[in-house]
Amino acid sequence: LCFVVSTVTGNVSQVDKLWSITPALYAWQIAVFSEFHTRAVLMASLATIWAVRLTYNFARRGGYTWPPWEGEEDYRWPILRKNPYLSHPVAWMAFNLGFISFYQHALLLVIVLPEIMATSSEGGLNLMDWVLALLFLLLVMVEYQADQQQYEYQTEKYRLKGAKQPLYGEYEVGFLRTGLWSMSRHPNYFAEQSIWIVFYLFSVSGGAGLINWTIIGAILYVLLFQGSVAFSEGITAGKYPRYAEYQATVPLFIPNPTMFKPFWNDGATMKKRR
Repeated sequence: LCFVVSTVTGNVSQVDKLWSITPALYAWQIAVFSEFHTRAVLMASLATIWAVRLTYNFARRGGYTWPPWEGEEDYRWPILRKNPYLSHPVAWMAFNLGFISFYQHALLLVIVLPEIMATSSEGGLNLMDWVLALLFLLLVMVEYQADQQQYEYQTEKYRLKGAKQPLYGEYEVGFLRTGLWSMSRHPNYFAEQSIWIVFYLFSVSGGAGLINWTIIGAILYVLLFQGSVAFSEGITAGKYPRYAEYQATVPLFIPNPTMFKPFWNDGATMKKRR
């Protein structure tokens, strides 16, 4: 369906609209099939919290429109279309079908499969389950805070641009490099990848062994982010002259707490005072 809609409309960001929704639906289906095994219900509930948070963030940035198949396309797809290997219509259609519409959607199912292995034991929740649940929630909070800082920064930057006011301070730099973003160039993506690694560990807690076949979901998810972020970083580095300096000093994913700088959003602060 995503392939058909994206082909007809020319907007290949259809999977993006489902990205934060389908994993939670899959998780609850597994919970139902397990006859509401305690661990499955916990995992499905955590997946729902993740889904609500991410869907909210996507929606407030204009991700959902009416009709639902319209809306803004991810800025990376038009650039990727210009790739010599994908510029031909047939090549792009094959890429859309195989990677964008099929592989990405299949991945959203695979990352939830550890829930099946997590129900292999008959016992109730153990200490490891509760530790993993707290870690999962902590990572969701980190992801929320990172996205919130980015949202506030970009909102103020574009407000200044729209009002034809000069950009000053950190807004003049063009990209966020304070708060969580002073410790990691992609703290939201660090949290996102970690969330699904933690989700996998529930299968370990359920007695499936430290390494079991459902680890493939977490591995493929992490690999997806490596390629996606490398592509995005190339675009950003070409857009902002000072990004190379940022790349040289701040880690890509894993935060370095010693580099922390307080979140800088002076423009939003002044608006609140008015």
